[in-house]
Amino acid sequence: MSANIVILSGSPRKNGSTERLVREFIKGASDAGKRVAEYRVADMKIAPCLGCGSCHQSGVCVHKDDMPQILDALRSADALLFASPVYYWNITAQLKTAIDRFYSSLRINPLTVKRAALLLTCGNAAPDACEGSVVTYKRICRHQNWEDAGIITAQSLHSPEMLDGRAELEQARELGKNL
Repeated sequence: MSANIVILSGSPRKNGSTERLVREFIKGASDAGKRVAEYRVADMKIAPCLGCGSCHQSGVCVHKDDMPQILDALRSADALLFASPVYYWNITAQLKTAIDRFYSSLRINPLTVKRAALLLTCGNAAPDACEGSVVTYKRICRHQNWEDAGIITAQSLHSPEMLDGRAELEQARELGKNL
């Protein structure tokens, strides 16, 4: 089990369904004595990767934004939770932008994360509605050599209250305890 967990939440909506599940995850992790650092990437200034490769030469990205605080946290984290609503069949652009900036850590100052998990919310009820997000997550885990510690998808949600009485709340708490 992991002692230091970083959460990257991609929801631009405060107090939405994704945030409600993240709160349950944090309760579980805190009850298990874990340290949690949450980053709401939609509220941060994070520029998209330019693919210029400058970071692979100097170890520093050319952008002067909020991403270094996330990368610093990930360099001392054991585990990472990605949390996102599904927008147009994938994770939010805000979360994907932050993930793309992991590129800077591939050669210099690698991340210490060993395990990752995914928490998704989605308004669509179609069985394949979360498929794009799950494939993206699994490819990232494989590329980074991270263990996939779990995926929770909460579908057919149009408000946080629609989570009332649903199994995903307890699943998020359990994931927090066990990640």
